[in-house]
Amino acid sequence: MSETRSVSDLVVEWFTTRVPDDWFTEPMRALVDKDEILVIGNLATDEGATRAQCEALASRFRADTKADRIAIAAQAEETWQRKVSWAVECGELQYRYTTASVPVMTRLRIDERTVLDTLIDAGVARSRSDALGWCVRLVGQHEADWISRLRDAIQSVEQVRADGPEI
Repeated sequence: MSETRSVSDLVVEWFTTRVPDDWFTEPMRALVDKDEILVIGNLATDEGATRAQCEALASRFRADTKADRIAIAAQAEETWQRKVSWAVECGELQYRYTTASVPVMTRLRIDERTVLDTLIDAGVARSRSDALGWCVRLVGQHEADWISRLRDAIQSVEQVRADGPEI
């Protein structure tokens, strides 16, 4: 049986060899899709740190590491052919830096467009694009367990394919 590693695992390994050891208190993680790599690390903080303390720590980290993060991101973008974004976590809070906003083309029927337009009319969203993003975030929050199980199933299928016969 061959061992297949996910792209996320390979990306984390790549970044681990380049990111200074003192940046994060725990092993970093990465969210990876076809367009972007989001590198996530935990900052050292006292337990029970306030929101203001975390915001100050995240701001200081962003400023102090900017040049190095840009250099690492440039290498990664060339290697992985994806935009690189950064996030830090402090307690329960996450701060994302320069994340990509990628356009997605979709075709919607009138009933679906009416949902988006209702969100705009109610002041929940500024545009159909905003409204669609709001809907996707809502599904992600309320169906997180199901989406996680679906991702696990996809990984299982990928593993079975990798273990299959060579053609």
